[in-house]
Amino acid sequence: MKKIFLTLSLFSLFVSCSDDFVDIKPEGETLVEDFFKTAEDANRATNAIYSFLRSWENTGFPAQYVLGVTGDDVEKGSNPGDASFINAYDKFTYTISDDGVHGYWTGQWQAVQRTNQVITNVPNIDMDATLKNRLVAEAKMLRAYFYFNLVRIYGGVPIFDGLQSNYVQPRNTAAEVYAFIVKDLTEASAILPQTYPAGQQGRVTKGGALGLLSKVYLYMKDYQKAYDTSNMVIGMGYKLDDNFNHLFRPDGEFGTESVFEVNCGCSAEFGGSQYAEVQGVRNQFGWGFFTPTQALENAFEPGDIRKELTILREGETTLEGDVIKKGDPQAGNMWNQKTYVPTSLNNNACGYGSIQNLRILRFADILLINAEAANELGNTAAAIKNINLVRHRAMLGDTPASGQSALRNAIWQERRVELAMEMDRFPDLVRTGQAATVLGPLGFKAGKNELFPIPLRAITDSKGVLTQNPGYN
Repeated sequence: MKKIFLTLSLFSLFVSCSDDFVDIKPEGETLVEDFFKTAEDANRATNAIYSFLRSWENTGFPAQYVLGVTGDDVEKGSNPGDASFINAYDKFTYTISDDGVHGYWTGQWQAVQRTNQVITNVPNIDMDATLKNRLVAEAKMLRAYFYFNLVRIYGGVPIFDGLQSNYVQPRNTAAEVYAFIVKDLTEASAILPQTYPAGQQGRVTKGGALGLLSKVYLYMKDYQKAYDTSNMVIGMGYKLDDNFNHLFRPDGEFGTESVFEVNCGCSAEFGGSQYAEVQGVRNQFGWGFFTPTQALENAFEPGDIRKELTILREGETTLEGDVIKKGDPQAGNMWNQKTYVPTSLNNNACGYGSIQNLRILRFADILLINAEAANELGNTAAAIKNINLVRHRAMLGDTPASGQSALRNAIWQERRVELAMEMDRFPDLVRTGQAATVLGPLGFKAGKNELFPIPLRAITDSKGVLTQNPGYN
């Protein structure tokens, strides 16, 4: 069996062209058998997983390629001549050799490998049993999250439960991957605490594991379990932030609505996140990519306060006192306000907006998961109750929808405007069967673009063991 090397801090894992897509390239620093010895080692290894949540692959360009511009609410943005290759994702013309397709794939596998290092090695360390079990549970929840990313974007993928000598394995079915995710989240939720001591904000919680599990069940169309599990989360004390703008500002981080949130604060060890920088106002706060479409603007009802708190416009003065003025006349005039960091609070040590946390799962999403599942089960009363909670925060009246079909469409619409530009739109369109209708005019082809292609390099490295998704060659 090959020797596995790790860096002392970030466990830098690299893809090897000579083996497979999750191989580890020796760095000559610390052998794994010399590392996993103490509780400190266990903590550092687990922290290395968290660092990947804020990585370029998960918060920068690759994630936005596959989860952002593929929807109808986000377009490339920036200067038309800048990174024009992104247009391939707007138009669904990306190929099996595209760097974005490969980048997102590789990023998720590197993260999975980090989780498996913890899950495999930490149980063998002589340390406090409660802490040991908790760290393994954290790794299992995070592994489930990365596998959820993979199965939504690529379909069935190989399941690696721990470290092994041979990573060249055929794809498991999507159903098998989802079952694996459910197992990880179920086991994690039984151990994870709901709260942590001061200074440990951002670690995954029991509510986070159950919340993600309810979303997974929704994707599996297991509506009873999605309903039951989301009800468990609803009963755990979360509540909507009364102020939608506050929710996305630095002082709204880890608030009452936060179920699963990535701590992106600038640090000497892990740096910052470029999540806000790549989307910030062109040449004022960032690069100006991944901007709202006119279709998104048109989707909001009259009187919905979320419209102006989601879309940042040239010439406006923010509630925090910044005058929005782009520095590039060829750029557009709208940006994602959810990633805006006020000048007065910005920390430039790690680049603009490096302090902006990534909200992966909010209580509003849980309420809408519950509403959708309840409606599919015929419980329209519960569905109406929870969709109205979200609407009332947006200063809207009760939903006018009645009856299962109308309410289904209303819930889907509410997800669109509530979660706008939070990388949920494209997966939602695919799972609900709306993608061909909504995205067809943009180039989406039914039977093909529901999934991204398996990268050519991955198939080549596997010597053909990995098979391609339909429609790609």
